[in-house]
Amino acid sequence: MDKLQEIIRKLRSPDGCLWDRKQTIRDVSRYLIEEAYEVVEAIEEKTPAAVKEELGDLLFQILFLACICEEQGAFNLDDITQEIAEKMIRRHPHVFGNRTVGSVEEIKANWREIKETLENKKPGFFDGIPLSLPALERAQRITARAAEVGFDWSGAPEVMEKVDEEIIELRTALIAKDQAKIAEETGDLLFTLVNLSRFTNVNAEAALRGTVGKFTRRFGRIEEKLAASGKTPAEATLAEMDALWDEIKKEEAP
Repeated sequence: MDKLQEIIRKLRSPDGCLWDRKQTIRDVSRYLIEEAYEVVEAIEEKTPAAVKEELGDLLFQILFLACICEEQGAFNLDDITQEIAEKMIRRHPHVFGNRTVGSVEEIKANWREIKETLENKKPGFFDGIPLSLPALERAQRITARAAEVGFDWSGAPEVMEKVDEEIIELRTALIAKDQAKIAEETGDLLFTLVNLSRFTNVNAEAALRGTVGKFTRRFGRIEEKLAASGKTPAEATLAEMDALWDEIKKEEAP
């Protein structure tokens, strides 16, 4: 950690790297999000070497941000680690104190109580769920939070009925060619599907990333097969690409 901090300070120094010296907190925040996504991608691919590399890239961005804040006289890495250590100890009295809990629900209740009393944080009901999260992930967290107080469907079959209802409403909007209504009903359908994912213990964000990954992988195979016959996707017909798609699906079938 010390060596990495020294490297960052060198990069930010007058005789360091012009590009690194120009970076601001806002600039680095974008890279931070990108690196976090790459960590998740590496975890989903289940390749430890890639996870290690991406965690290193993410750690670099965190330390880079800490260095900028240190330069500005705001705080340094020691301040960050000290504050988070104190917070974790404070929020886990069942581990570091004498409080007894019997379930995960009790732990969550204690966590909220500690935030509101000891830390004097009076959150709104959905506070703590970042606006910057991908929409599917945020929707799933919000609906899970609402479910904690009973604002929820009774089960997956009931959610499926709502999915069917939303599809009908979307179809009606499409027939009417009402663009604003189409957008609204599309959002409602996606939101309901996220709820279905929650009831079936599926992470909606991860599921969609998986499907996007599958699509890009299969389309890459289409490109390869077309290239073997001297064509590009732009030169192929839809029928040709559909046939290759079906062929690739069969090759992937267990």
